Amino acid sequence: MHSPFRAPLNVSRRQMLRSGALCGGLFALGNLGVLSQLRPVSAEEAKLDPNIVRLDSSIEPLVRLIEQTPREKLLEEVAARIKQGTGYREVLAALLLAGVRNIEPRPSVGFKFHAVLVVNSAHLASLSSPDEHRWLPIFWALDYYKVAAQRDVQERGDWTMSAMDDSKIVPHAKARAMFIEAMDNWDEAKADVAAASLARTGGVNEIYRLLFKYGSRDYRSIGHKAIYVANSYRTLGCIGWQHAEPVLRSLTYALLMHEGSNPAQRDDEADRPFRRNEEIAAKLRDDWTSGKLDPGATQAMIETLRSGSNDDACDQVVQLINAGASPQSIWDAIHIVSGEMVMQQPAIVPLHSVTTTNALRYAYQVCGDDQTRRLLLLQNAAFLPMFRAGMQGRGQVKELTIVDLEPEQPKGDANQAVEEIFAKLGSDSMSAARMTRGFLQQGEHHDENARRLIDAARFLVFQKGDDAHDYKFSSALLEDYYHVSPKWRDAYLASNIFLLQNSQKRDNQLVQRIEAALS
Repeated sequence: MHSPFRAPLNVSRRQMLRSGALCGGLFALGNLGVLSQLRPVSAEEAKLDPNIVRLDSSIEPLVRLIEQTPREKLLEEVAARIKQGTGYREVLAALLLAGVRNIEPRPSVGFKFHAVLVVNSAHLASLSSPDEHRWLPIFWALDYYKVAAQRDVQERGDWTMSAMDDSKIVPHAKARAMFIEAMDNWDEAKADVAAASLARTGGVNEIYRLLFKYGSRDYRSIGHKAIYVANSYRTLGCIGWQHAEPVLRSLTYALLMHEGSNPAQRDDEADRPFRRNEEIAAKLRDDWTSGKLDPGATQAMIETLRSGSNDDACDQVVQLINAGASPQSIWDAIHIVSGEMVMQQPAIVPLHSVTTTNALRYAYQVCGDDQTRRLLLLQNAAFLPMFRAGMQGRGQVKELTIVDLEPEQPKGDANQAVEEIFAKLGSDSMSAARMTRGFLQQGEHHDENARRLIDAARFLVFQKGDDAHDYKFSSALLEDYYHVSPKWRDAYLASNIFLLQNSQKRDNQLVQRIEAALS
């Protein structure tokens, strides 16, 4: 069936991308002092100001600039616009909109589509950086967009989102019901119109209450659907909701990705947990969010997630919460087990157990619908055994748990200790993980040590990272460190250090590329 999202580009993106296809490779690392030549991004500018005037259709020229400029010239062109006064939000908005307009979330909501998924992760890295470093992740994401767009040309033949036929837009009174019906029946064409109608006539919270639910509905694309929902909500909150319509249309299309026949008409493994959880969510007690933090409940949940089925995991959630445990006790277990999976197999599937949990946890925190919040918690518990099963056949799965993270004390002062940890990470990851736990447990200096370690981890991503997952994973992990209860958070960070960047890895030389853009 012809996709409602296809339409030819007036200017051939294939030609523009081919002209930049030879750009790439590694460059020598530049001096960070050069970033002072580029207008720094203040913390206030990067954060959402509820009183700021939102961007409007004038963003189109900047989007077209990103789309049409060859890769080897893009950073210079964007740097020139920034020096002329283009702001952080404008660049962020144009980057996201270029992605949703030109990169199809097919055949999977992943791979090349990470150019869209990584935008919020790059933004989070910017928010947590010193002013003079805040352009680094955004410039990296701009370059990555060109790589992904080239791949989309190769795979999908110059795909671009089509214009919406305004005559099809329905009033708000009909749009919500139309959207639900279309999503339940996996009807792409009807869902596209409904999404555009909701974007024009509905409130943001109403729309995302539905999207948070459908983003957690199935396990296809190993969590990327939930990740896209959370990341798009967060990025739109910064760049302005007037940009929502193309993002919501892209998101809706992504959520309806499936293989084979219509999932509504079959019993696929990817859909079973949600169908069951819609029933058992009602078994949670009425005041289910008011329980007490219970380390014993967390440990019991950890044991179930380590070896039980997704049904076992969800039944355990209901049992523990109804016995008086708080949802935080369950979330602690989910975070810990996702980190253990990274220890057991530092690879792509466990990585997504961490990033998916980050997305579902965020959705849980901001969603105002009680039924959806129940489902988000239950679905996350169900997904972890599915991630665990997905690890099989993808390499060795070591029998490791947080119990194996016996603290080791690194040498020297705090700065030397951090240097030793990230150097050791390149040759002996388990020792680096144990030193991480030992370093974090140094009594009165705990919080300061945690900040040192997190800042170093983030900068190494800027310096060494060469894949969207480097940003996605690090942003999720370093954010969720503070969402895990104090009793568990150090073990959580130590278990996940296996997938952070080590200081012995070759530089990606991003800073030199920015130097070139400024020359």
